[in-house]
Amino acid sequence: MNDIAANNTVLSTHQLTKYVPNGIDRLEILKGIDLQIKAGESLAIVGRSGSGKTTLLSILAGLDVASGGSVTMMGEDLAALNEDGRAALRARHVGFVFQSFQLVPTMTALENVMLPLDLSGTDNSRERAFDWLKKVGLEERHHHYPRQLSGGEQQRVAVARAFVTHPALLFADEPTGNLDEETGQMVMELLFKLNREEGATLVLVTHDTDLAARCDRALLLNHGQLALDHRQPAPDHGQAGAS
Repeated sequence: MNDIAANNTVLSTHQLTKYVPNGIDRLEILKGIDLQIKAGESLAIVGRSGSGKTTLLSILAGLDVASGGSVTMMGEDLAALNEDGRAALRARHVGFVFQSFQLVPTMTALENVMLPLDLSGTDNSRERAFDWLKKVGLEERHHHYPRQLSGGEQQRVAVARAFVTHPALLFADEPTGNLDEETGQMVMELLFKLNREEGATLVLVTHDTDLAARCDRALLLNHGQLALDHRQPAPDHGQAGAS
């Protein structure tokens, strides 16, 4: 953890590559990506559909493995960890918000938010989960199942679930993709507000350039490589950190 204290970096990659077999050849998805993400910043990764944004996010979060290069999360080399080790690291440090909500349909809103706390053996999980439902304005809906909630309400439950463990890193994959414009804006206002209040580092994958412009940095994934997205305002601080 000394490296984190020294340079404030919570997530980094070095010459990260990802490819998949393609007949007698191979399809290169990510090509030598170098990236540093500082504690507390918000970073958007933008690119057209099929550019590999979700693949990159999955590798950064330890849900997928790289073909080459390295990923370091909270001072830990992900390549040195097995699947259980990566899962344990995520449980300690990571929250997720997905486009498809990914709530457990047989659990109430409260039980969905409680889930990561229960899995980690946290005390007072019910009280903590209810407090987070209050923060997202859904305390009166705590006993409802996902099918009884609107899309926006389901995503707010997902946001509460992501933050309930006080993660150092929050990964959001097209979090407004299944929502109408008004509801999507409301969810993102909530996400950025909680991000600021909790001090979590936000890594956002999106095709929405307006949404990306609200982040501290926006990087464009194109032909397997990351570069500063010059369609966005120049960042006020830090380096692009991308090849």
